[in-house]
Amino acid sequence: MASNYTCTTCSRALFKSSASILQPANRTSLRKAQRTFSTTTPSLYHATRKLAAEPRPESIKKPSPAVKSSITGLAQKLREKAPLMIEPYVAYGATRDLVKECSRPGDYKIPQALLKKGEIPVDDNGVHLGEGEGWWYDTLGLTPTFSNWTQITFIHMYMLQVRFRMFPESHASVWIQHLTNQAFYAAEDRLVIWHKFHANTLRQKHLKDMFSQWRAVLLSYDEGLVKGDAMMAAAIWRNLLGSREDVDFQQLAQIVGYMRREMKRLDMASDDEVANGEWKFRGDPGEEASIVKAPSRLMASEGAKA
Repeated sequence: MASNYTCTTCSRALFKSSASILQPANRTSLRKAQRTFSTTTPSLYHATRKLAAEPRPESIKKPSPAVKSSITGLAQKLREKAPLMIEPYVAYGATRDLVKECSRPGDYKIPQALLKKGEIPVDDNGVHLGEGEGWWYDTLGLTPTFSNWTQITFIHMYMLQVRFRMFPESHASVWIQHLTNQAFYAAEDRLVIWHKFHANTLRQKHLKDMFSQWRAVLLSYDEGLVKGDAMMAAAIWRNLLGSREDVDFQQLAQIVGYMRREMKRLDMASDDEVANGEWKFRGDPGEEASIVKAPSRLMASEGAKA
């Protein structure tokens, strides 16, 4: 019958032999190899960027062949592969903050929705009315509704999406998709909190309509971006202003100038400035009033000839 007993001398010998497998120098090398796994957020839209800076050559001690092949080799592979692996998580957090910035200019509240038996005010068509302020409501004259909030948010989302298209092809789609997802998450939260749409079927109806509007916005604003300011103004008139006849053409031109100005800022910004989630839009379309009123060079030249 076999016995499980091991004598003291044999135990001591086994302990010494196992301890000799990893010498102090090898333990130091192992710790240095483990430190090559960086926990900081890299610039993930640069596919060739490493996760951490390389250590100084004089600080490197050559590990034993066994450690080099198993640990250092794995770290090198992760430095090459990890950016694409973790980019969706980084894009998720960054676009969540960017969508908040996109929705800020058109933000509104419905205080009655927070009351236990509060009755939400509606217009003649039964659309919920909120309370908002800023250029889009005070000057342009839009009513604080979910639909107008959506269109104001879409204008700013579109400008960011144009910038995301400048990322490398393998990265752009990730950022664009997360930007779209976050916008619809924010819209659904708004429908629940401010409009008391607790029924999922009712929310889905509004979100489907919102998605159709987003596709129309992309097509029309892309056409305006390519064909010029007049086409962009027509797209804004249809989407934001509902093709109403009493439009103020100077205010419409101010929106076009605002979009051109902010897209220029995005174009001049680095990828890091855009993708860190801290991008802020400056001012409002009203700041373009003096530029809109100024005569064009063509009009000035024709006036001088006359």
